[in-house]
Amino acid sequence: MTKHLLTASCLALLACGRAEADQGVMLTGAAIDGGVFAARAAPSPTGAAKELASEVASKTEFCPAGMTLVDGEYCPDVEQHCLKWMDPAGSRYEHFRCEKYAKPASCKGKRVHKRFCIDVTERREPTSELPMNKMSWTSAKSVCEAAGERLCMTSEWQFACEGEELRPYPYGWERDKEACNVDVMTGLGKVGGLVDHRMPASAHPKCVSPFGVHDMAGNVDEWATVDGLPVGSREVMKGSWWLPGRHACRSFQGGHGANYGGTESGARCCKDTSTPQTTASR
Repeated sequence: MTKHLLTASCLALLACGRAEADQGVMLTGAAIDGGVFAARAAPSPTGAAKELASEVASKTEFCPAGMTLVDGEYCPDVEQHCLKWMDPAGSRYEHFRCEKYAKPASCKGKRVHKRFCIDVTERREPTSELPMNKMSWTSAKSVCEAAGERLCMTSEWQFACEGEELRPYPYGWERDKEACNVDVMTGLGKVGGLVDHRMPASAHPKCVSPFGVHDMAGNVDEWATVDGLPVGSREVMKGSWWLPGRHACRSFQGGHGANYGGTESGARCCKDTSTPQTTASR
């Protein structure tokens, strides 16, 4: 495991602390549905420290290095209300970026149990700490499969992002442009010639989900496979990139085909906990 993954995972635990369908003040989810640690010897843990050590051990037992366990009750259909929008009323983007959501969100229907492993960080370049980019759905799928893993299903990606609390953003209920690599307003470039604003996960330690997964808002778009849809409508991009986009856990970009790979498109892998594990390099 790399030094970066160790740092990102530790930060996550120590913190314990545009097909986009939502055009009104209500968002619904019906349309689309830690890492291994190496530490110095320490005194025998007691109380809360012992519970935390047990939790870390259970996560690393079931997932390969660089992945963390997601285990809990997922809501397929979420209702979220935006209390305050950021962009001008009457504009094309009036209901685009939400500054503050009502808490709590509502689960419309029955929750389902999910248990799987997911990359703690976006899949990174072999020679740097930056996330891979110019990845298509096809190439991202190949990268994951070469490691004995797979692209995440949309339901898995969303659950890893929002947790059982159904957070609109991975870090909470109010938009924080400082938490993640989002809302870059200048120097974006143009379609086919975007300026590269990727950053390593260590640059935004607050951009972490309830399960300790980093950069699920912004940085690079991440390919996922749509639950239950036939071939031809199978691929979407989740998380959005560094532009002023929605960046909510339930948002998605469905306008690109399986072979699109731009400056802003990356990858994140998932893995079933019941299949043999690999120790492939991240």
